[in-house]
Amino acid sequence: MDLSRFDGLPELEQACRGCASRDVALFRDLTDDELQRFGQMPIDDAEFSSGSVIYRQGDPGQAVFMIREGLVKLEQFLPDGGQRIVRLARGGSAIALEVLLGRDCEHQAVALKSTRACRIPRDVLLRIESETPRLHRQLMAFWHASVVEADTWLTQLSTGSARVRVARLLLQLAEGGEVFEILSREDIGAMLGITTETASRTVAEFRRAGVLRSAGVRRFSIDRAALTAVAGAPQPA
Repeated sequence: MDLSRFDGLPELEQACRGCASRDVALFRDLTDDELQRFGQMPIDDAEFSSGSVIYRQGDPGQAVFMIREGLVKLEQFLPDGGQRIVRLARGGSAIALEVLLGRDCEHQAVALKSTRACRIPRDVLLRIESETPRLHRQLMAFWHASVVEADTWLTQLSTGSARVRVARLLLQLAEGGEVFEILSREDIGAMLGITTETASRTVAEFRRAGVLRSAGVRRFSIDRAALTAVAGAPQPA
């Protein structure tokens, strides 16, 4: 989104606050004067189709991405050539925050569905951060949210049996609404540290049991109570 095209404060404020979640919009705490001062910020409104690479692991850190809508997977490639999906980012999330420390991108970010994001250059964020303490606090809040998500991923999706892990993943995918798009068995395996065969078998088991119900092409709904019972119950490894 090139904010330079906005002539007045109302249009600029609407653009900055019109994210997937107004409550987590990056510039929500800026005053009118501050919004006006940074009204020429070169922020791009980027769109990515499903399967598009937003940035690659090791790319020079040049921008932070604020996800407005969609779903993005963050992958890390291992020295042995394997890969692991370490986090999912939805609307309202910030990714590539590490570039603010002058570091290269630590993950590869890939859109899992049609995704829109605000691409904010690193130098723009650093400039605003130095002049606006409230934005610094807001960035720290995003960083903390990323740490919490990573901790949740580690504790919930990397422990327990395959059945428990898949149940927890399905509950997470369904957080955005009653109907959601299921991921490929390869992605499920890479997220949960299980084989694609185990991922496919477990999903099929949940479908036969009626706790995962088809709602269209690759779209499903869940029996939340039943999956919650599986996710919280101790299971043999």
